[in-house]
Amino acid sequence: MATRTISQMYDLKGKGAIVTGAGMGIGQAIALRLAEVGAAVLVVDINLPAAGETVRQILAKDGIAIAVQADAASPADAERVAQEALERFGRVDILVNNAGIFPFSPALQTTEALWDKVLDVNLKGVFFYTQAAAKRMITGGQGGRIVNIASIDGLHPTGNLVHYDASKGGVIMATKSLALEFGRYGITVNAIAPGAIATPGASAGSAGTQMTEEVLKSFMARIPLGRQGEPDDIATTALFLASDAAAYMTGGLLVVDGGYLLA
Repeated sequence: MATRTISQMYDLKGKGAIVTGAGMGIGQAIALRLAEVGAAVLVVDINLPAAGETVRQILAKDGIAIAVQADAASPADAERVAQEALERFGRVDILVNNAGIFPFSPALQTTEALWDKVLDVNLKGVFFYTQAAAKRMITGGQGGRIVNIASIDGLHPTGNLVHYDASKGGVIMATKSLALEFGRYGITVNAIAPGAIATPGASAGSAGTQMTEEVLKSFMARIPLGRQGEPDDIATTALFLASDAAAYMTGGLLVVDGGYLLA
């Protein structure tokens, strides 16, 4: 029998949240949604002015947010960010590992430097930000919610993205492994696999490599819902996973792709 209303389960007042890559696109949308339901949000991005713009939008709606510049690939920055969230908000309840890059590169042209850069941001960073946040959640004794942004490319390759696909496949398995370890502490760890989402990063390949019209058309042709996703399609899913509505879900992967993988 239900003991709490839906609005109560989605109420994040008093919670401290961290969102990486929150200066634009999906990360910004997630930060806005978390703040909308009361979470205090540490808006983390390597681009501080972009993070500041997200904070400005949250403050304009009477939310609570602080902008922090940090490198998603840096274990030292992960520790610094988690500690700042604890000091500013008094607790760390939610971490959304959103930051990621996906420069297109054929396998035969992919350099060691590019491979390392993508894996460092997309996979190593996810682990060390999770480790840093989980330490504070465990010490606080209140449990927590960790949400990792993976990709449908972790399940089905697009082409010319072996480095990215490997990183996102790793995120999916890391999510399961971490969920297994952290469950005893009341920490849930889940992932979202977005499909084609209309973001500034997607249109630019997130690192200056333009997504071609041909690639976009091939995606669109396979989407039963007939449209690209919007950042808020992922943000509302992340909000579900960060809330008590998903309290009995851990190690899961929610595919949000408009049906792309069905084709």
